[in-house]
Amino acid sequence: MAVGARSGHGEPEDRPDKPGNAEPAGTTADSTESDVGSSSGGSTAQKKPRSFWKELPLLIGIALILALLIKTFLVQAFSIPSDSMQNTLQRGDRVLVDKLTPWFGAEPERGEVVVFHDPGGWLEDTAAPDPNVVQKFLSFIGLMPSAEEKDLIKRVIAIGGDTVECKKNGPVTVNGKALDDKSFIFEGNTACNDEPFGPIKIPKDRIWVMGDHRQNSLDSRYHQALPGGGTVSTDEVVGRAVVIAWPINRWATLPIPKTFDQPGLNAAMAAAPGAIGIAGAVPLVLWRRRRAALDSGRQ
Repeated sequence: MAVGARSGHGEPEDRPDKPGNAEPAGTTADSTESDVGSSSGGSTAQKKPRSFWKELPLLIGIALILALLIKTFLVQAFSIPSDSMQNTLQRGDRVLVDKLTPWFGAEPERGEVVVFHDPGGWLEDTAAPDPNVVQKFLSFIGLMPSAEEKDLIKRVIAIGGDTVECKKNGPVTVNGKALDDKSFIFEGNTACNDEPFGPIKIPKDRIWVMGDHRQNSLDSRYHQALPGGGTVSTDEVVGRAVVIAWPINRWATLPIPKTFDQPGLNAAMAAAPGAIGIAGAVPLVLWRRRRAALDSGRQ
């Protein structure tokens, strides 16, 4: 039943002009004002926002947690301590290292510049720096390069399954393919005249690394007498250096040189599926020939 409609029983409709039905003047207004007053009373009791200084510790805490997460899972800054990667990297450069990709199972690739922990004995004669408290803290949260860990940075030349070799006055070869290293080794350097090597078969899950400043780099060539034969376990790899972040005037990415993409470099690995296919086909052919001979004998 609509509000205000007649009931249909003939009762007179209430009229506002009747004395008994007239509302006292001001009743509606008074009640409205009372309601408004009660609601506005609540609004006057609103809480004041926190001051910036009270929220600052919370902001700092969140920032530190984010910095630790980024350092642990995403990227970390490292400082170049020597001249072994000139001219690609200069002493004192800060590089950002991708630590996320290895979490998804990615392995180091040929041509990448990687940071790795000392495999054992590579830096035994190198004194570790003695950082102060501030440096230790900044290093801990990832805003400064690692201050205490002994890390190295080199270029990956060969990976597990590769055969690498370098004869005097010759180029470095990987799986029989010569590398054109003029675009990244130090000007005036030879490929390996100071320390020829190989041929060396790289074990699975290990890499062979060399510095771009070949005549000033104690890389895989010089540690063949150690366990691993100069190779580095992929478990020791922190990540790939992807960009020079500091100083600003040296900002640059660190791409893989084109020579590592040349056709045939993966020939040794590509041949493996073919060999497996041939090995599987031989028994099948022999079985078919035998069956054909039996069928002809029955006839």
